[in-house]
Amino acid sequence: MSYVLQQLLIDSAKSHPAKDAVVFGNDKVTYGELEDKTNRLANFLVDNGVEPGDRVGIYLNKSAESIISIFSILKANAVYVPLDPQAPSARISYIIENCQIKCLLTSSEKANKLPEVLAVAPVVEMVVVTDSRNEISPDIDRKLVLWEQVLADGNAGSPTIKSISTDLAYILYTSGSTGNPKGVMISHLNALTFINWVVAYLKVNGEDIFSNHAPLHFDLSILDIFCCIKVGGTLCPVPETLSIFPSRLSKWIQDHRISVWYSVPSILSMMVMHGQLDQRDFSNMRMIIFAGEVFPVKYLRELMNLVPGKEYINLYGPTETNVITYYRTRAIPEGQSQPIPIGKCCENSDVFAVTKEGKIVTRPGEEGELMGRGTCVAQGYWGDPDRTSKVFVPNTFQPNFQEKIYKTGDLVTLNEDDDYIYVGRVDHMIKSRGYRIEIGEIEAALYTHPMISEAAVIAIPDDLISNRIKAVITLKEGQSLEAGDVRVFCAEKIPKYMVPEIIEFRQSLPKTSTGKIDKPTLVKESVQ
Repeated sequence: MSYVLQQLLIDSAKSHPAKDAVVFGNDKVTYGELEDKTNRLANFLVDNGVEPGDRVGIYLNKSAESIISIFSILKANAVYVPLDPQAPSARISYIIENCQIKCLLTSSEKANKLPEVLAVAPVVEMVVVTDSRNEISPDIDRKLVLWEQVLADGNAGSPTIKSISTDLAYILYTSGSTGNPKGVMISHLNALTFINWVVAYLKVNGEDIFSNHAPLHFDLSILDIFCCIKVGGTLCPVPETLSIFPSRLSKWIQDHRISVWYSVPSILSMMVMHGQLDQRDFSNMRMIIFAGEVFPVKYLRELMNLVPGKEYINLYGPTETNVITYYRTRAIPEGQSQPIPIGKCCENSDVFAVTKEGKIVTRPGEEGELMGRGTCVAQGYWGDPDRTSKVFVPNTFQPNFQEKIYKTGDLVTLNEDDDYIYVGRVDHMIKSRGYRIEIGEIEAALYTHPMISEAAVIAIPDDLISNRIKAVITLKEGQSLEAGDVRVFCAEKIPKYMVPEIIEFRQSLPKTSTGKIDKPTLVKESVQ
């Protein structure tokens, strides 16, 4: 058993150096090449001041280089921080400053967007560029290094592993209610608890070809990348250029002979409707895994009919716990409309639900907030002890020793088979297209607009993507705005997936008797 993530690559490279590890377009990287390149880049990072525990940013689109970056940073005994390549500059700057990223790995295309970011993120000392396809802006006033130079001249020796299992491996930033994203700190042990369970329970193996649909800053990518490398499989990152086009995506799955697919349900639902699945050859497919949101039963049933004879597995778990429950999907009767369960806890993890009265749910039909415990539970939020203390709390249900549990904020019930059923949220967080989104972060962005007087963001239930985001806005007296203006403004503050899809202007917003904005009324009016 490997106790740090970089050891997974070292072991697989020894076992089958000539096998393809990563295939992206025309780029193919064998395990031997992946080992060599990651060693060279890791040694370069160490020689240029990256110390154990330092945070190193990855500001790249999907590519073979993005996978090389992950393992290079880990081999340098550092912590990788994937940055959303589509995120606004202000969000990138905030993350860089928040976790004090001193080195960035990026492409020449992305590098030319860095001057705006670096102007408010002085902590960055060095930028390593993976290619020389574009002329790099002279306004990057940091140490600038070309990747090809590092790989040509760098030390290929295996770096010394100084990391231990409880050290941080990566930080994933998720939506935050205060208007700023929060960085979830994941240790090597946290990640390996999940990875080892997947390999043992789902029985993935070296013959498997794994897709990688999720972006690196989304926790679904952990299964794709690390489980694949652990078993010596082949990883095929999905290019962003086709990841949202159902028919092109289904053809890509066929052409790459994917055997393990993992994505949010909304992507699979779109392929059911528009992916021409009945015309594809998925004979190599063994397993279709989904997570991140509720899978509408009508689309799941149709998918199982269009692509029969495969394992369909529903995984559940917030970023703060990786995955903690699973459910092997059975045949879905035609009359069934309720969602499938999120199931039972994974091995070496534990879950339980707590009622409003503070008692553990034990009977079918009882409702409570789901709690997670075990080595899957993250270390908290980077640099934010207040938010950490609110959801990473002592386990008062066992008094024998100190133990931390994570309050998921998800309401569940038990069914007759002791499977958990997801009911909803206890807070203002929603799911849309698989992303966890804090309504408060969108509202915080809207309130920074000088013409907006009041703003309320609500979720409109949608079978395909779980929720569509709607903003209801009042303007200051004498001001005028178009919906398109608001979307452009939001896109400069928050990620694209959080920008309201529906924008409505009103003279006033409904209020409760206490003077608060009456969101239930807004939701009711919007779904009528």
